[in-house]
Amino acid sequence: MIRTFGVTADSQLEMDFPLEDLNKKPFDWYWVDFDQPTPEEWALLDSFFHFHPLTIEDCLDRLQRPKVDYYDGYQFFVVHALNAQTLEAEELDIFVGKNFVVTFHHSSVDELDLVRKKLQRDASFWERGSVYAMYQILDKVVDSYFPIVHKIEDHLNEIDDKMSFDMKHFSMDTVFNMRSDLLWLRRTILPMSDLIYRVLNSSRFDLQKHEYTYFADISDHLVKLAEIVESNRELTADIRDSYMAMNSNRMNRIMMILTIVSSIFIPLTFVAGVYGMNFKNMPELEMKNGYFFALGAMILIGLSMLAWFKHKGWMSLFKQ
Repeated sequence: MIRTFGVTADSQLEMDFPLEDLNKKPFDWYWVDFDQPTPEEWALLDSFFHFHPLTIEDCLDRLQRPKVDYYDGYQFFVVHALNAQTLEAEELDIFVGKNFVVTFHHSSVDELDLVRKKLQRDASFWERGSVYAMYQILDKVVDSYFPIVHKIEDHLNEIDDKMSFDMKHFSMDTVFNMRSDLLWLRRTILPMSDLIYRVLNSSRFDLQKHEYTYFADISDHLVKLAEIVESNRELTADIRDSYMAMNSNRMNRIMMILTIVSSIFIPLTFVAGVYGMNFKNMPELEMKNGYFFALGAMILIGLSMLAWFKHKGWMSLFKQ
């Protein structure tokens, strides 16, 4: 599907007109959107717009890293929109010239719909030209990253708060999956930040002062996003370390309890083992009340050891 928008010389907005009208009518600037185009529509990038073969190749090959290339009369951008459900990057290619914007994408990009709606209702948008239209597209794409990043951040904070008292229902698999998601986001955000940096510092992309401010704002958003992603990756590492420390402490407590139980029963087992031997010349075996004396001695030893452990404070382990 090809969608067209154009602002005529008399400041009127025209929509969904044939591409041939671009050669017949004077337009201050126009926007052509190749939305999930067919092979026949792909060919128009060459036959109608005469874009460089390398840019057309980049449009057809998925998935390119975010970048900006400079050509005579226009600049070519590769940016990444993010699928909020899968976090997969969806490539959006943008050709920007003095009086035109051409966008090309193989899958639906919701951010472009937001720009279209703003274009239709905001007459001041029409007067600002193609660079402002490109800014709006980049701004909406970058703004769409925030809900995804904040959702992960909120989930991590919730896990961090609950982990200390709900270890039974805690799974490190969730944290590792979220760490993987953050890595995917990082692979998109950092190249996008580099792209905007090149726009701001390149003499070939001649920005006016007010236009520079717009793109500097996008750069600030990307820096903030990068900081949030990095802080969340550090939080996942802290959660992992805390989980391992708590598990280690839990195992140490279990080993202490088992040691206490073993320490009590070792001397009792020794007494039972001694009097379980089948030697005939064991004086105690002939005693009338020998069984009760031995049993009483074993009980006394056990109680003495329990009292000693309680005095040392080790019995508190059983209450945790």
